[in-house]
Amino acid sequence: MTEGTPQKLTTFLMFEGRAEEAMTLYTSLFADSKVLNITRYGPNEAGAEGSVQHATFSLAGQQFMCIDSYVSHAFTFTPATSIYVQCADDAELKRLHAELSKDGDELMPLDNYGFSTRFAWVNDRFGVSWQLNLP
Repeated sequence: MTEGTPQKLTTFLMFEGRAEEAMTLYTSLFADSKVLNITRYGPNEAGAEGSVQHATFSLAGQQFMCIDSYVSHAFTFTPATSIYVQCADDAELKRLHAELSKDGDELMPLDNYGFSTRFAWVNDRFGVSWQLNLP
C-alpha cells in the first residue's frame, strides 16, 4: 500500500463499551502502531457520551476499524475469525502471549503443534482471537 492510498480491505471490530481500551492495549503491543482517528458520541446521541462512535487504528502498519456498539447483540467475537501474527522472535511471541492472554482464554497454549514449533492461540480479555506464531 503506497502512502495516501486507502486500504481496500479493513478488519472491523465491534465492541460494546471497550473499544478505546482495546485499541490502547493493541497499539502498545506492536511497533508502527497508533490510533489514527477517533470520533466519540456526544451528548444526546445514540451511544454513551464519550464512547467510540468510530475509530481507525493501525497495528504494525495494518489498518483496523472499531466501534462501541450502542445496540446490545446476542453475538460477540468468535475464534472462527482471528488475527494471525507472525512473530519475529521468541521474546516477541512470549510478550504478546503474556499480554493478550491476560484475563482472556487460552485456546491452544504456547507449544509445539507439528505445524509450528512455537504457536499459541488466545482470546484476549475483549474476546478478540489471536493466533501467535514463530515461523
